[in-house]
Amino acid sequence: MTEQTAELIARYFASSNGELCISGMSVSSIVARHGTPLFIYDGSVIERKLSLLKQTLPPRWSIYYSVKANPSREVLKFFVGREHGLEIASAGEFQRAIDAGCAPRNVLFAGPGKREAELEAVLQQGIGEIHAESIAEIDRLSEISGRLGVKANVAVRVNPTAEAQGGAMLMGGKPAPFGIDEENLDEAVARILTRPRLHFRGIHLFTGTQILDCAALVRQYRKALEIARRLAGRLGRPLDTVDFGGGLGVRYFVGERELDMNRLRTALAELMSDIEGDPLFTGTRFIVEPGRYLVAEAGVYVARVNDVKVSRGKKFVILDGGMNHHLAASGNLGQVIKRNFPLAVVNKLKQKPSEVVDVVGPLCTPLDVLGREVELPPVAIGDLVGIFQSGAYARSASPLGFLSHPAPEEVFVDNMEPPDSPARNVGHFRVSRAE
Repeated sequence: MTEQTAELIARYFASSNGELCISGMSVSSIVARHGTPLFIYDGSVIERKLSLLKQTLPPRWSIYYSVKANPSREVLKFFVGREHGLEIASAGEFQRAIDAGCAPRNVLFAGPGKREAELEAVLQQGIGEIHAESIAEIDRLSEISGRLGVKANVAVRVNPTAEAQGGAMLMGGKPAPFGIDEENLDEAVARILTRPRLHFRGIHLFTGTQILDCAALVRQYRKALEIARRLAGRLGRPLDTVDFGGGLGVRYFVGERELDMNRLRTALAELMSDIEGDPLFTGTRFIVEPGRYLVAEAGVYVARVNDVKVSRGKKFVILDGGMNHHLAASGNLGQVIKRNFPLAVVNKLKQKPSEVVDVVGPLCTPLDVLGREVELPPVAIGDLVGIFQSGAYARSASPLGFLSHPAPEEVFVDNMEPPDSPARNVGHFRVSRAE
């Protein structure tokens, strides 16, 4: 196992007799109940990430969990139960939010190409805010709101100029289907203000994702405040909301550095001090929409070794699940060059690496490679392989129907004792199906 994998296990999980434990439960005991392949999500890891983010953000900032990162029911209930809002990108995600107990007023709806039926559904149920991504969408919202006899709270998602961009996947500062170009913002706001059934609330800025550079995040946030101040000055009133989007990243690969939360905390405090007392921000609520940052490290994908074979000198470890369940780990979800997610033989953590293998899935395609040239201990049929950093954009972003293999189950493991309890990690657990 790599140093990075060992660090993840030491930080968030544990081991007993050489076997990975998640929230105090051995992986084999979870697998005995739920089979393989499966995704296991550790509620205590999400709690730690959420707590750190709260400590980092200024007091006036609110957290809305981005459902697209992981829409599993138990994950959504986790955030709703802690009185956080949810950010959605479809009517399907809206229904998942409602089913998890989220009040419609605590839901934000962003995303290009919202269908008329989707807008009707969320407006009828009193959604908190819709983020318009085009002039045509503003007109569509006006028509639907008038027909339904409701008032729609509308913000404008802004595609800013290039100086605010950053992250592993750039989404702003260039021609894009996302948002309204900054140079057309005034026209869009003016259009909303002339529609009696639309209430203009603010802006949403999102320029990239998987950002590990604190300076890039702060640059994005500062750009949002500049746009908000200018717009508030023209309107003669503060905006109700300034949504900074998501973008906070996690360390997936060897050579990457974690986002420095201490540095970010200091920078955000300075950012807010710059607008302290500014009447153009009186009462404005600041929002972030993290997803990956909160849940990625909480998830482990576990698959069983079905076969071990040698072909022309190369050893292959073949699992009962692959890229159909975890497209990101296969490198086919945005990677130009395949890099391995952290992985380990989770029932042999004490054994030292002794061979270099390719870890592959059961699919009839050469793309189904979960780990290329990985150093592992001797692997046997029946062993369990765990792929870490699998809590976000894993199961839900994968081609589950490919070759008609069964979909992997999801389970949510939650140690029900508080973090400082002496009883923690001795058996007070709740294990539930997450999907």
